[in-house]
Amino acid sequence: MKLNTQHFRNDFLAGLVVFLVALPLCLGIAVASGAPPFAGIITGILGAAGLIAIVLVAITTLGFGNFLLAIMIAGAFQLILGFAKAGTISSYFPSGVIEGMLTAIGIIIIKKELPHAIGYDKEHEGDFFSYELTDAADKGFFGEIIHSFNFAHVGAIIVTIISIIILVAFNKVPALKKIKVLPGALVVVIVGIVINEIFKSVSPSLQIANEHLVQLPTASSASEFFGQFTFPDFSGFTNPAVWITAATIAAVASIETLLCLEAGDKMDPMKRFSSANTELKAQGVGNILAGLLGGLPMTSVIVRTTANVNAGARTKLSAIIHGAFLLIAVILIPGLLNKMPMACLAAILIMIGLKLASPKVFKHMWKAGKYQFIPFIVTVVAVVATDLLKGVGIGLLVSVFFILKGNMRLAYFFKKEEHHEGETIHIDLAQEVSFLNKAAIKQTLAHLPQNSKVVIDAANTVYIDYDVLELIRDFCNHGSKDKNISVTLRNFKPGYKMQALHVHSEKDLIIQTANNEYSNRANKPVSTP
Repeated sequence: MKLNTQHFRNDFLAGLVVFLVALPLCLGIAVASGAPPFAGIITGILGAAGLIAIVLVAITTLGFGNFLLAIMIAGAFQLILGFAKAGTISSYFPSGVIEGMLTAIGIIIIKKELPHAIGYDKEHEGDFFSYELTDAADKGFFGEIIHSFNFAHVGAIIVTIISIIILVAFNKVPALKKIKVLPGALVVVIVGIVINEIFKSVSPSLQIANEHLVQLPTASSASEFFGQFTFPDFSGFTNPAVWITAATIAAVASIETLLCLEAGDKMDPMKRFSSANTELKAQGVGNILAGLLGGLPMTSVIVRTTANVNAGARTKLSAIIHGAFLLIAVILIPGLLNKMPMACLAAILIMIGLKLASPKVFKHMWKAGKYQFIPFIVTVVAVVATDLLKGVGIGLLVSVFFILKGNMRLAYFFKKEEHHEGETIHIDLAQEVSFLNKAAIKQTLAHLPQNSKVVIDAANTVYIDYDVLELIRDFCNHGSKDKNISVTLRNFKPGYKMQALHVHSEKDLIIQTANNEYSNRANKPVSTP
């Protein structure tokens, strides 16, 4: 694997921010799962831990040793899925559903973090779909927030307010935005520690108690540190329950990862395409190592992905750096990290939640039309009311209903040939192009040769789905530049608003403008010239 160090500063600072976010999540997931806290740190170093509900049941029924063996087997399953190219399923998730999932996660993050923000930390951090595992489930979705006000702490509230002010300032004040070497999240943590130390000396009643601080496991010696590692019980290899658990972990982790991968691609400011199959292979290797070293199952976590994007990460190097920070922290400075108020980290996560669930997202999806907005809002409500997989499944059913309603009598045709560098390639779109065709088009655009010319012709189309239009826009504005591909769009209806797309030459611009004017004079699909 070749790493790009061109954006090292951006990736280094992003890795530091994600480390601050990941630390309490790793510990919270481990504690809520009934596993040793150190197990969460191990998986955090390798990737990102998750799947609390499955882990809690598995550890209880199998024992920790057999459970670790199940993680290793799950990793092997994911490797097989990656080599079998099962990751292409991610291209079939409509953008309305993905946007709905992200918005719902933002809402849940805010709900989960508000109690921490006011100093009530009974409910652990960790998986943002685990709130039903605590007595909070008996209080309803907003019940835990209301209940937490009975335990509000003035010192924690002060730290939260100051932290949010700092984060907003680093996002809005031009002078602070220019400070690239000092992320706002790091300033928040430093200020939070300093404020609490001042409280200890000046006003003990405002001091944030130890149970409301980060609680990283500490070791007084090297032998004690290595003693925290646990190894799998290979005698459970013939136990059917181990294999069933492994298959469950592999299936759920893979689906969640593919969902998060597609969502991460949508958030990427550079609009790059991630390889889902490579991700499954990498996660398979990660889970084999996690099980071998005594960690928890590894999966993609959208909270870390969002923090990574917001912090300005550019390459995969930021993920490696954040894992290195976790390893260094747990070895060298656990005492310092244990001075961090949970209120600081709650403020960081609340700001991430507000970005994911911004009113701008609702406005954008409303303008996209009812066929996008209805699946979007259904997914938001379903994910918040149930969990990630069920909510996305409900959203997908609604999306499929709308697509099938308009497409069940119309076929899709895609012209595909063997192409070589420098030649002109013609892609003719069929009568109906739905999100079900997104994977094939995405694959074709991704494999176009460098320095070629491509003509995408919509002369025969009656309808092109929003997802496909968005894919073509991203390719014209970003993907084609990377491979120096000249793109010409022909006969796209004015309603698709493709006129403002990037084109690579004056000739292409003339062709595109002429075709737009030609389409404007027609009230029905234009036949191929």
